[in-house]
Amino acid sequence: MQFDHLKRREFITLLGGAAAAWPLAARAQHKPARIGILGSGLAVTSGFLIAAFIEGMRENGLVEGRDYVLDVLWAQGDYARFPKLAAELLQRNPSMILVTTIAAARAAQRTAPTTPIVMTSLTDPVGTGLIDSLSRPGGNTTGVSTMAQDLTSKGLELIRDIIPRAKTFAALFNSANPINRRIVNDLPKEAEAVGATIQPAGFATPGELEQVFDVLKLRHPDALVVVADGMLIDQRERIATLALQHRLPTVSPILELADAGGLIGYGSSRIDMYRRAAYYVKRILDGMKPADLPVEQPTRVDLVVNLNTAKALGLTVPDTLLARANRVIE
Repeated sequence: MQFDHLKRREFITLLGGAAAAWPLAARAQHKPARIGILGSGLAVTSGFLIAAFIEGMRENGLVEGRDYVLDVLWAQGDYARFPKLAAELLQRNPSMILVTTIAAARAAQRTAPTTPIVMTSLTDPVGTGLIDSLSRPGGNTTGVSTMAQDLTSKGLELIRDIIPRAKTFAALFNSANPINRRIVNDLPKEAEAVGATIQPAGFATPGELEQVFDVLKLRHPDALVVVADGMLIDQRERIATLALQHRLPTVSPILELADAGGLIGYGSSRIDMYRRAAYYVKRILDGMKPADLPVEQPTRVDLVVNLNTAKALGLTVPDTLLARANRVIE
């Protein structure tokens, strides 16, 4: 009996130890997924978008540190760095890669053709050849696409509502972004429809921004259209400050530019798009293939008017335009 009792006690002790070890073993087997991000700008000026993505992950039941870890590499506004950054990221064996612009997506596709890629807010991924179609993206890339190519020309009409005499629009764009070049090439046709002309003002790195505005000062445009781009989002405060110094009313699909001091923002919320990108990450982590996840486009377009900037420029915003605005900054 003593032997049986001892054996039984040893068995219970062993069983209890094993039961205590099971959760530890399960936790050890659950390694957080590494989510790589190729960011366009700097953490200090674009970090709010990463925060929106993290919020979206929480909404999808994923907690940073427990379910995933972020590995963010920043191009600091120089898109020529993306191939090197993509190669560096691939060495860390990410579960997937988030991309913030066309150049980042191309670098990731070439460097990691089998790694899932999620777009956070890219313009015209079909036209630039990143995916086959919105409904059937194919390959290893899916996510959220913007409609910035359709919204940029609308900005010309909005500025004309405030400045009917405006005849010349400068178009500030990132020359390293192929879709930016395409949008600017199409703008003269749109401007002609409202009796205006376009002055392209391209630059490829943040260090060239002041030089571009020095050139614009000599050209005397009536207003400035800022084309949507990751690097330009990052530089929104510098752009708004320089535009105000040069007495240039601005309009852009980048809503954050209006918050920084631009006159008009007309576009979709990138915060919402980054938050929505988390849905794709969750589905892929659950076993879905990017090729089977249709690309989404935002259905809401917001109009933001900065009345403080209008007053600083000596402009009167019509009541009809203010009535249409989703948000007025004053």
